[in-house]
Amino acid sequence: MEELSSISKVILYVLLGFMAIYTVILYVAQIMILRGKQFKNPDGSVDDWHEQKTHWGIAFADITIACPANIAAFVLIFIYPHWGFYLLALASFWWIWANVMTTATSLRFFNPRFTLMWFIAFPSGAILGIAYIIWTFLHFDLIYMQ
Repeated sequence: MEELSSISKVILYVLLGFMAIYTVILYVAQIMILRGKQFKNPDGSVDDWHEQKTHWGIAFADITIACPANIAAFVLIFIYPHWGFYLLALASFWWIWANVMTTATSLRFFNPRFTLMWFIAFPSGAILGIAYIIWTFLHFDLIYMQ
């Protein structure tokens, strides 16, 4: 990571910061869903696994796979950067898939108002994932070929 320019490091740390905040919010929200609490989304939908069993599966996958993978990637980036970058790239594909899926569902079935909270809840995770993957492509030689 020493070979990265200062601006590249700043961009990486900003992305990691946003991803960490998003991971914590996701973890807390999914724990509440697994405990049976209804989670009201900004598009008017409600995540309640008592009514839609798929929400339980999504919450379980986020808590057991996505959030731990992101946390491990954050730690590994500073201890073993190559492994951290690999794991975060894989986690970024999860972010893209999961957030594109929820955004498409929100747009198709709930006809949301496009507010800041809607943007944070749905497409922002995909944007973070895409931003990290673009950053990775731009710095591929420096982070993977050394």
